[in-house]
Amino acid sequence: MNSDQLQREREMRVRTVPVAIGAALLLVVAAITGLAGPHTKVDEETLALIVVHKRFPLDLIGAVINAGGLAALAFVLNFLWNATKSRRPELSPAFRYMALAGAAIAGLAAIAYEAVIAVAAHDFITTGQQTYSQAHSLTSTPTVLALPSIAFFGDLLMAIAIVTISLNAMRVGLLPKLMGYLGIFVGVLFLFPIGSPVPVIQAGWILALAYLFYGRWPNAYPPAWASGEPMPWPSAQRTRGQAPAPARGARGKPRPAPAPEPVAAPVSGSTRATTPKRKRKRRH
Repeated sequence: MNSDQLQREREMRVRTVPVAIGAALLLVVAAITGLAGPHTKVDEETLALIVVHKRFPLDLIGAVINAGGLAALAFVLNFLWNATKSRRPELSPAFRYMALAGAAIAGLAAIAYEAVIAVAAHDFITTGQQTYSQAHSLTSTPTVLALPSIAFFGDLLMAIAIVTISLNAMRVGLLPKLMGYLGIFVGVLFLFPIGSPVPVIQAGWILALAYLFYGRWPNAYPPAWASGEPMPWPSAQRTRGQAPAPARGARGKPRPAPAPEPVAAPVSGSTRATTPKRKRKRRH
C-alpha cells in the first residue's frame, strides 16, 4: 500500500470515529426505549394487542432509532472490511454486502412490523368485540408472521459479517486479539442476545473500535495501520519479552538444572602433613 492510500485510509478512519460512537449510542437508546412504557406480564394475544396500542409511539420510535444504529454499524464494518481487504486480498466481498444488506433488512423489517402490528392493534381496539379469536386472526396474517423472520434473517447476515470481519481484521493485525475475539462474541450476541436486554457488550465493543480508529490504544497501537501490510498481533509471550519455556525430558517433565560442581576447599599451608620435618623437631 502506497503513502497516498495510507493517507486516505487515515482520514477515513478519523471520519469513522463519530459514526461508531453514534452506532453504539443509538443501539443502547433503542433498547432503553423498548423497555420504557407499559408491558404485559401475561403472554396472551388480547392483552398484547391492547399494550401494543398503548406503546405504539415508543415502539415505532425505538425501531427507527435501532435502524439508524444498524446503518451506522454497517458503515463501521464496511470501513473495517476495506482496511482488511487491502491487507488480505483473498477476503471475500460477500461479507461486506452481508453487513450492508443485513442492516437494511433488519432495520426496515422491524419498522414495518411495528407499523403493521400497530394497525392490527388499532383495529382490535376500535372494532369488533375484542375476543381471543379476533386477536388471533389479526396477529396471524402472513405479513405479521413474515416480518419477524425477515428481521431475524437480517440479524443473521449482520452476525456473520461481524464475526468474519473481526476474525480477518485480527489475522492481519488491525485488531488486537482481545478485540478480535470480543468481536466474534459480539456477533453471537447480536444474533442470540443473552443477559441484559440493553446491548452493553455490543456497544462497548463498538466504542472500543472508535477509540482504536482515533489512533489510541493501551500499551501499543497495532502497527498494521501504519505499515499497510499484514502484521499479526504478537503473542503475549513476545509482548512481555519472556524467555522461552525450559526444555523438557522424554516424559514431558522439565529437566532439572545441573547441580553445581563442588569446589574443593583451599588447603591450609600450616597443617601437620605439610610442615617440614626440621620445623617439627624444633617444636619439640
